[in-house]
Amino acid sequence: MKLNLQRPIIFFDLETTGTNITHDRIVEISIIKVLPSGEEIEKTRRINPEMPIPAESTAVHHITDEDVASEPTFKQVAKSLKEMFTDCDIAGFNSNRFDIPLLLEEFHRAGIVLDMSKTRLVDVQTIYHKLEPRNLTAAYRFYCGKNLEDAHSASADTRATLEVLKAQLERYSELTNDIKSLAEFSSHGRNVDFAGRLVFNDDNKEVINFGKYKGKIAEDVLRNDPGYYSWIQQGDFQQNTKDAFARIRLRIDAKRRLK
Repeated sequence: MKLNLQRPIIFFDLETTGTNITHDRIVEISIIKVLPSGEEIEKTRRINPEMPIPAESTAVHHITDEDVASEPTFKQVAKSLKEMFTDCDIAGFNSNRFDIPLLLEEFHRAGIVLDMSKTRLVDVQTIYHKLEPRNLTAAYRFYCGKNLEDAHSASADTRATLEVLKAQLERYSELTNDIKSLAEFSSHGRNVDFAGRLVFNDDNKEVINFGKYKGKIAEDVLRNDPGYYSWIQQGDFQQNTKDAFARIRLRIDAKRRLK
């Protein structure tokens, strides 16, 4: 099945030093860029994470410190990666909760801003879990009738994710072959940031979704407790979360100037 695309979509997968989004680093990234014509551009690149790869991570993806010692750092490839992702929608397997936030952290450390304000995000794992809860290996076997060889290889996982999405579109009549629809279906909720620290309420206002101010309107909290913003910016939060609070703070300042 050919995906119905109005603009390119990138399927990607990361292998990393671990699962801590704010502290761990990328050791391999694999990308399949699908164009509206159906043409596919596939690239895989190993990256020097500039930190040791823990043995437990190597046991999963089989990438060692020696394997990446002579590879470029993320900062060295950041500009070319940004060019590849610009003006594309993005898809992956658990990408909204892990791969995209971690990728954005790497871009931030490299001093690169990837504008995702108009990007549609399709998380194939969310579609799968809503319709057939399992993991990628089982999804590949269930939808494609094949065993996933070389699982936890970025390139194998990325290719499997693309094939699973196509099979999902063929299998489920409730899915529409349209990236906007798929992005909406695969979202976890009305999150403002990827971590879900902020969510939209029924009035489309950002609401804090954790801690002592859980359930409170973010604008009200930032107005009444200025120190809370500083705590967020200095805390161990994903950069995407800090940016979301920063946008609210800027909006508050703009309203004050208009008075």
